[in-house]
Amino acid sequence: MSKGFLIDMDGVMYRGGQMIPGADAFIRQLRDDGTPFLFLTNNSQRTRRDVVTKLARMGIEVEEQQVFTCAMATARFLANQKPNGTAYVLGEGGLLNALHQNGYSVVDHDPDFVVVGEGRTLNWDMLETATQMILDGAKLIATNDDPNCPTSRGTRPGAGATIAFLEKATGRKALSIGKPSPLMMRMARKEIGLETSETVMIGDTMETDILGGVQMGYQTILVLSGGTQLADIPKHPYQPDLIIDSVAELVRKKDEQVVLRTPVTVPDDSANEFVASLRR
Repeated sequence: MSKGFLIDMDGVMYRGGQMIPGADAFIRQLRDDGTPFLFLTNNSQRTRRDVVTKLARMGIEVEEQQVFTCAMATARFLANQKPNGTAYVLGEGGLLNALHQNGYSVVDHDPDFVVVGEGRTLNWDMLETATQMILDGAKLIATNDDPNCPTSRGTRPGAGATIAFLEKATGRKALSIGKPSPLMMRMARKEIGLETSETVMIGDTMETDILGGVQMGYQTILVLSGGTQLADIPKHPYQPDLIIDSVAELVRKKDEQVVLRTPVTVPDDSANEFVASLRR
């Protein structure tokens, strides 16, 4: 083994409920080659099993051990900071399940932490309760600070929007665990036993996937099948190692040793050498 992959999901594997063409072939190739990989998601709503089922319905077969969520990273971090602690949760099943699996109790008064994830049942009473808990001494934790997230009906506020409300109301700053935080990025790498030099991050978002990978010293691949457009890339002070249309461009053809297709653009002229190094 010389390389392994950390792979974002929405915008890389699928858009909404539709698989991105070639995503299944890419994952099948990794499995056939015995290449280690792990899906990373900043969605704290779903459990590992939920994610596996969603992928299977699209024709992408993976195991639960190949999924790592920001809810899992958050729960592990809290269990390390304060074992058997308590939390008031603004979030859904994936986050609640992860906290329980890591020895945490979910309470409605006097918690050690207020933990915020995505939630479709959020209401004013919950925000008011969380505000007072934080003012009374509970620490504010974000599973991620994504301001919004795409849905089949458009865009809805994300965990970052809720965090911004609570930070403004309390004057306290949250600690965010999900991408691009090194906390989650490091946990994910260790989850599949990779060294920094062996790790490649594939994502569709400059502000989370690529930034997180760059900060950790991982090689990075940006796909244009999700939320980032080519014109957006020069605006950032950091750049991915490789830019491609989709993960389909990383699929080795039967009669090829390496991918020979030229990516859309790259920071330098070493595209083919970079892709070839992913095969070694």
